[in-house]
Amino acid sequence: MPRIGSGTLVTGLTAAALAVIAVLAVQASGSAADRPATAIPSNPASTAPPAKVPPVAKVPPLPAQSGTGKRVVYGLTDRRVWLVGDDNKVLRTFLVAPGSVDPVPGRYKVTSRTARGTGGDGVAIEHVVRFATVGSTVIGFSAAVDASMPSPDARKKTGGIREKPADGDALWKLAVVDTRIVVVR
Repeated sequence: MPRIGSGTLVTGLTAAALAVIAVLAVQASGSAADRPATAIPSNPASTAPPAKVPPVAKVPPLPAQSGTGKRVVYGLTDRRVWLVGDDNKVLRTFLVAPGSVDPVPGRYKVTSRTARGTGGDGVAIEHVVRFATVGSTVIGFSAAVDASMPSPDARKKTGGIREKPADGDALWKLAVVDTRIVVVR
């Protein structure tokens, strides 16, 4: 019996394997048209339309007693700030983390600003906008450089009202010295 070389044997097996793969590929492509691209759920109840997405939380409207014109409105209860333009339209609103000392509701003006500093809690802050003093505690808005929004420590008297850096940037641009700040309950 003649001997078959190992190269010939490997070539023959490879050709046979490729032929089998080609046949299977043709069969698979022929049957793919009969089936939809997505799986059909076996549970008929799952073919119902998807549940409605819950609505986005409604943002509280600008407090009615907050005045008119360009101003910053700070809602103590809502822990929210509204930036209001000259045309009385809200430019931006955002949540804040108040310090342990709140300003008394009323009308104020920005008294000073500092681009960067350190908060009473030792955190690096930016866009500091001061507008009131309660006892010896200075009250103002600021953004932590690390974007943290800590809960106030009742053991320390802090008047920093923390906002996120992007919100702090927007407030910084609007609230120059003498800009009105309105604090509401």
